[in-house]
Amino acid sequence: MGLFSFLSKEIAIDLGTANTIIIYNDKVVVDEPSIVAIERNTDRIIAVGKKAMMMHGKTHENIRTIRPLRDGVIADFRAAEYMMREMIKMIGIKSRFFPPALKMVICIPSGITEVEQRAVKDSAEQAGAKEVRLIHEPMAAAIGIGIDVLEPTGNMIIDIGGGTSEIAVIALGGIVNNKSIRIAGDDFNADIEDYMRRQHNIHIGERTAERIKIEVGAALPFLDNPPDDFFVHGRDMLSGIPKEIRVNYSEIAHCLDKSIVKIEAAVLNALEMTPPELSADIFRTGIYLAGGGSLLRGLDKRLHAKTKLPIHVAEDPLRAVARGTGIALKNFDKFPFLLK
Repeated sequence: MGLFSFLSKEIAIDLGTANTIIIYNDKVVVDEPSIVAIERNTDRIIAVGKKAMMMHGKTHENIRTIRPLRDGVIADFRAAEYMMREMIKMIGIKSRFFPPALKMVICIPSGITEVEQRAVKDSAEQAGAKEVRLIHEPMAAAIGIGIDVLEPTGNMIIDIGGGTSEIAVIALGGIVNNKSIRIAGDDFNADIEDYMRRQHNIHIGERTAERIKIEVGAALPFLDNPPDDFFVHGRDMLSGIPKEIRVNYSEIAHCLDKSIVKIEAAVLNALEMTPPELSADIFRTGIYLAGGGSLLRGLDKRLHAKTKLPIHVAEDPLRAVARGTGIALKNFDKFPFLLK
């Protein structure tokens, strides 16, 4: 403990394509959509997070909404820096004389390049971080689920986020093999938008597609506890007049099928690349699902049918990665897998 250690504040950030979660003092203090609203004329930030999401798809020409992350990586460097800075302000860390020195652990997709890693670190440093470490998302998810990742036992994690699906086999504090594919929640939304256009001649926005996915999204066309039908509002593509249609979970399962097939193929591919001793462990321990995509109805049953392995959905899967990042932050020097 140094003389000025009280000036150093530790925060863990799950910088996601869809949502950003910040943990401070073992508590989730920020859980906001990863989006900013900017005034075009002045380049001034008007809103970040939930307020900006309310504007998304409803702006006039002087306001634009930006999602700084695409496919799990930073697509707009300046907007990402703005967003992180504003979200860190939401924590309410105050120091009487000096701005606090921030020590951060940020999680990143396992398939990102060194250039993309550098972009994350630079954004964090521009937002006020003095020391930044990175952790791969499947590793953070495994820690957040409660797996002892330092044990010589193989565990398979599937983290389906907004931009990427991470499939990794973990043992002895490292990723033995991983498959990172850019098919995830955003692609499910795009599939729903496309299906509504083709099948129902109705034009809907990204937010409506997300709502449909939450309300009636499914991976299987037959469920034991089916959700109620959902009424969708959008613009009729023939007449241009707003209209309402009714959709059920079976047709959404049908339209999501092609994206889910790609995730299944990636899971099978990762299992093929797994060393035999670890395959024996995975047969006993099963596969763990985390991330918002794991909440899709029937996905666990579909993966079980495909792999014949036990499938465990994490408790509060949306925050599993953030929880793991927070634990890694507390053990900053113990974990060998924190990237400099």
